[in-house]
Parts: sequence; C-alpha cells; structure tokens
Amino acid sequence: MLPISSEEGNLSYLDALFEATSAVCVTGLVVVDTTGLSRFGQTVILFLIQLGGLGIVTFSTLYIFMPRRTVSVTTHGMIKDYTLSSVEYRTRRTIREIIAWTASFELIAAFVIWPTLAKNGYSFYDALFHAISAFCNAGFSTLRSGMKSFRDDVLLNVVTMLLIVSGGIGFIVLQDIMRFVKKEKRRLSYHSSVVLRTTAVLIVLGAIVFYVLEQNHAYKEMSQGSKVMAALFQSVTPRTCGFDTVSQANLSSSSQLVTIILMFIGASPGSTGGGIKTVTLYILLLVALRMREGGDTIVDRYRTVTHNAVLKAITALVRGATIVLVATTILLVSERAAGHTVGLETAIFECVSAFGTVGLSIGITPYLTAISKLVLIGAMFMGRAGLFILAIPPSRYSPEPFAKYPKADLLL
Repeated sequence: MLPISSEEGNLSYLDALFEATSAVCVTGLVVVDTTGLSRFGQTVILFLIQLGGLGIVTFSTLYIFMPRRTVSVTTHGMIKDYTLSSVEYRTRRTIREIIAWTASFELIAAFVIWPTLAKNGYSFYDALFHAISAFCNAGFSTLRSGMKSFRDDVLLNVVTMLLIVSGGIGFIVLQDIMRFVKKEKRRLSYHSSVVLRTTAVLIVLGAIVFYVLEQNHAYKEMSQGSKVMAALFQSVTPRTCGFDTVSQANLSSSSQLVTIILMFIGASPGSTGGGIKTVTLYILLLVALRMREGGDTIVDRYRTVTHNAVLKAITALVRGATIVLVATTILLVSERAAGHTVGLETAIFECVSAFGTVGLSIGITPYLTAISKLVLIGAMFMGRAGLFILAIPPSRYSPEPFAKYPKADLLL
C-alpha cells in the first residue's frame, strides 16, 4: 500500500491484500497490472512469489529443524508425506537441495532468455522476474501483454514451459531424477514414476485436444508451427502457471472447460503448484478402473496402493470440489446483487483458477465486487495452504479409540 509501490496511485487495502495473497500463494490472479507497479512494488511481489514458491511445507520444515537436531514423532508425521522415505535421514539435505536447485533453475533460465528480452527493450531484472515467476508457477509478469507478445518465440516458450513443468513436478521427483542420472539409484521411485507418467499424459493429451478444438478458432490465423506451440503452451500453463500466449477469453467454451479440468488437477505433491495434484488423479483412476467390487486393495506395477492413500485422494477431491462450489455460488450471488452479469462458466473458471493457484483469467478479476475478491482470496489461500493444514496431526487430547462402532449398512 506504500505510495512508492505503484505508479498508478495508492492501492486500496483490499487490492493490496489481493495482490499479496496472489503472490505468496503463487497464483497470478491480479486486480492491478504488474507492469503498473514500480520496481519497488514489483520486487515486493517477486519476494512473496519466491517465498511461496519454495513452499509452505519447505519453510515449515526449516522452522521445525532450526531449534533442534532431532526429529520428534509429531514432526515426522507432519512432513512424512512430503519427503517420502528420505525424511528420517536426509531432511536437511533435501532442504539444501531445494534451495540450491531453485536458485540454479531460475538464474540459468534468466540468463538464457535475457538476450531475447533485451532485443525488445527489457532488462535482466525482467528476465529474472519472468524466470522466478515461471519456475514458481506464479504467472505474474513484468512483460507488456505478458507472453502474448512472444507467442511465436520458440526459445522463450520452450524455456518457460520447462520451468513450469520443473517447478510443477515437485522437488522430491527432481531429486530422484538427479540421483538416477548420477547412478546413485538403479530406478526411479514409484512416486516419481507416477508423477512423470501422469504429467506427460496430461500435457500430451491436453495439447492434442487444444489443437483440435482451436485450430480453426482461436488459432485460425496462426502458422502450423505456431498452432502446435500455442496448443502445447495452453496444455502446460494450467499446471499451475498463469501465463498464456492466447487470451483465455478467445478460446472456445470447450477449451475453457478442458482448461478448468487441468487447473483443478493442478501440479504434483511437494511442488510449487496447487490443485488436487496429479497423484490424486492417478489414485482416483486406479480406484475407478481397477478396484473390483468387494475388494479392499489395489495393485499397480507390483505395488499395493494403501487404503489410506485412497481415502486421502477422495478427501482431496471432495474438499477441492466443495471449495470451488461454495466460492462459485457466493461469487455469482455477490455479482448479481451488484448488478453485474457474470456467467456460470466464467465464475467457475475464476474460482478454479484461484483454488488451483493458477492465475489464468477470462478478464473479470479487476472488476469484481469486494465480496467476490475476498472469496477469491480465501480460495487462493485454501488452495495453497490447505494440504499443510490437513497434515497437522490431531490434538493430543483426542480420545483413544479403544472400541469400534458397528459398521454402517448402506446401499450404494
């Protein structure tokens, strides 16, 4: 809210709160154009993006380990799902690698794209801002018109997509890949395999669908190569970065629906992205396709998917859908009460983008009422911090279940 943060006048408290939440939740939804902020204001945004990108779980782990060297049972329970089997012995090493890799990815990418941006009058600061925003899956941009003005630039498009995917697959997967490349491991972990296969399938299928749906619509005036590049970028960016090379408002309703689905799925566990996560989708598909009636286990690639993992996946789906449903309902009611006309599809798009911490928008964000902005702030926060909050163990004062209640008899 400081006067030195904006070149367009002081921000209201609500708009400043919206921008700060969007940045630290690495969402990218904005009510004020980032190019209209001063360098100071942009740096504040960049600082919040970097903190949010490194992750609530990462900083919580740092906080937990600073005062002591040992790992308590409670601490282990809070971060077990994040670091998998390596948490007990290599947590400090994992945190160091997360910070080192984040800096390396961002700096290398910034130097690679700097010459391209420099030709268009941008500084190294803009290149660094873009690299950090892409790797952290934030979607904020100091580029005029964002990525739209670089729709046909192969280098910038490819580097941006690589940053989005690298930040979105999760640090544990990156660590696993690095150890496999160094031959410290004979094969990738089951978790890494699931993440990489699911991510690849979603990107490829999404690109094919967008190409087919938009080649004679939003991509009609483009060359064949540009159509392929735009379709691939549109498939990558909902997972969960808010950059776009073609305006979302120009896409057909079918493509917007596919984008909503991809945004809701989001990135992978332990990553800079949001959504219900790729692993959740994978487990739900296993339940739907492989779990037989009356069976209580699922076997996939010689691994047994635990009942607990299935329950977590279902919980993530239901809670995510509930947040989106409630947020969409309140947004529609609020806008109608203010006399604004907002379609159901547009409202769902905006709320899913907020929950998935994506940042893509059809363009209504700056014009929403105060209540609608508060709803999106809440959706962004829940989409970003929800998993960590749910990971906190229950109160130690909870009663010990010494007995079990009779089973509920239900017809499904």
